[in-house]
Amino acid sequence: MAAKTTNIAILFADIGASNNFYQKLGGVTARLKIADCLDTLAGLITRKSGTVIKSINSEIMSTFPTIAEATMAACAMRALLDKDLPEHAAVDQGSLTIRIGMHYGPVIIESGDVFGDAVNIAARMTALAKDGQIVTTQSMVNRMSPFIRSCTRFIDRVPIKGKKETMSIFEILWHQEDVTRGYIGATTRPSIVAAYMRLTYRGVTVLMDTDATRITVGRSKSADLTVDESLASRQHVTIERRRNRFFIIDQSTNGTYVHHGSSELFLRREEMLVSGNGVISLGRPLSENPLKQIHFNLEY
Repeated sequence: MAAKTTNIAILFADIGASNNFYQKLGGVTARLKIADCLDTLAGLITRKSGTVIKSINSEIMSTFPTIAEATMAACAMRALLDKDLPEHAAVDQGSLTIRIGMHYGPVIIESGDVFGDAVNIAARMTALAKDGQIVTTQSMVNRMSPFIRSCTRFIDRVPIKGKKETMSIFEILWHQEDVTRGYIGATTRPSIVAAYMRLTYRGVTVLMDTDATRITVGRSKSADLTVDESLASRQHVTIERRRNRFFIIDQSTNGTYVHHGSSELFLRREEMLVSGNGVISLGRPLSENPLKQIHFNLEY
């Protein structure tokens, strides 16, 4: 068959087993059970409009025509391992785990196999994922529908072999309810009262409405909200909307101070859920009354 080039979603899923799993069953039987699990995943992939490319050891590789179909399949795999895995493929709860990596891009399809840089990137996402995580790239997130994007969170920027620049990676935050009701694969989000966040700094206001799921705040002129604070990093914090809730994610060297409710919280390389009104300071404690404060207000 002649080779052809096309854009598709590539998904790798890797099954892991606990030490207890091997101790109870022994090596040979445990590997057979993992093979049974991969067969179950293969059936799921086919039902979700995907194509199984190959299985190697504990990993299965598949492709999907669209990002939505790949995402729905990934979330269904997580649900399968969490709750619905058949008795013949599990010994006790938590004995099997799954790590999933995805990417969307151009590939070469030849003789039933898939080749190209996009495949290597998807495999790298799987290697970066922790047990239970679905990890993907920013370029894939950028192509997602607004609702699917609202179910993702930024993790980090990481080096990728063969790439000069680091790459932003994201986690897809799956929910059993979304899998059951088909929300992830839908083109429109379920009917909810939309929340808005208004950020104000020195007379400049940035509004996070239903069209904006992520904004950056920092010293860089390229940030969505630029703060001329000497202790601020160029990309100091990201504020994300996930499922109609707002999270402040610190990515800085000096940390972020948030006055929320009646307390002041300090974040460094971590995140927090916010609601109502509050104040953010980049690198300086709010107890010192810094001049450069960002005020946020949630509206419905």
